Amino acid sequence: MSPQDRPLQPNLAIARVRPLDKVTEVGNSRLRRGWTTGTCATAAAKAAYTALLTGEFPDPVEVTLPRGERVSFALAVTRKEADSATAGVVKDAGDDPDVTHGALVLATVRAAAPGSGVAFRAGAGVGTVTRPGLPVPPGEPAINPVPRRMICDAIAEVAAAARGSGDVEVEIGVADGERLAAKTLNARLGIVGGLSILGTTGIVVPYSCAAWIHSILRGIDVARAAGLDHVAGSTGSSSEAAVQKFHNLPEMALIDMGDFVGGMLKYLRRHPVARVTIAGGVGKMTKLAQGLLDLHSKRGAVDLAALAGFAQAAGASEALAQRIMASNTAAEAFAHAAAANVMLGDEVARTARETAAQVVANSGIDVEIVLFDRDGRLVGHAPFGSHHETAPSRNRRR
Repeated sequence: MSPQDRPLQPNLAIARVRPLDKVTEVGNSRLRRGWTTGTCATAAAKAAYTALLTGEFPDPVEVTLPRGERVSFALAVTRKEADSATAGVVKDAGDDPDVTHGALVLATVRAAAPGSGVAFRAGAGVGTVTRPGLPVPPGEPAINPVPRRMICDAIAEVAAAARGSGDVEVEIGVADGERLAAKTLNARLGIVGGLSILGTTGIVVPYSCAAWIHSILRGIDVARAAGLDHVAGSTGSSSEAAVQKFHNLPEMALIDMGDFVGGMLKYLRRHPVARVTIAGGVGKMTKLAQGLLDLHSKRGAVDLAALAGFAQAAGASEALAQRIMASNTAAEAFAHAAAANVMLGDEVARTARETAAQVVANSGIDVEIVLFDRDGRLVGHAPFGSHHETAPSRNRRR
């Protein structure tokens, strides 16, 4: 079998050439960086177009990243047909727990009508946009602007070197992409049929959570484009299900913000909606009440002394405050407060609302905080419009 006819192989090992030893410091570890789906698609498209014009696949193939670095990739798949060429690159996400690590990214390039430029098509495993608000319009393949620009630049480079027209159809696919997409938020964003081709720098930084933050921002964009005036950011699936039921919200209004409440609110400040609900469990919302905008455990723990102070503001006795300070967890502290009929959750929600309201100040956004226990029961609430109150009387024990 010639190298020009290497077949699709779903269990290929990572194929790469790495001229840059890029690492990131995370704690005491040096973690290897990887490549975005956009970079892999660019490499595959460049190799395929080269083969379409010259009959030969460059292997490795070199591409330029948005910041000017030149990186090379080995080809995992090559296939030449009469009117098209296909190349594939296996994505290496480095040490990041990326859902697309090891995925085979494919590009098939065909000649197009003179003067048509570069047209993009969604191959198997790449989604199609169906809702407004995303970086590309409905009906287009879910290939984001930076990867599109990278691919266009690579096509132009090959055209200049091999005397091509640069008028091509580029079809990007990802082997098993539809199954992988089920592990992402694409369906909620209105991207159907597979994955998105993403990337802004071309490089995956380990544990940067860039994909998660991207989904938060795009979720807000889609909700705004749909005309929704109320969105709800939740720290996890339990609080999301609870807040959806609490307000009878459509799925499009739900933002899986995880620990990134600050990032969500800062984006909303620039792209506002009328009302924002923040939903979470007692521990995460206590951290927000403490003033933390990144709720990850590595950014800070629940301050039991602060929680005792919230309890006292809600009418707790000194003895109860001491029991709360001696608790092992926030959940235990809330249980002590509930046993004494102290509305600790409302006080935490009120103070958390103050933190959130400061982030979106002067934006016209009204913020609500809701706390739920592990069974989805409401245990704390600072409702819309309550920012003018300094200490709601219903939070006081009578």
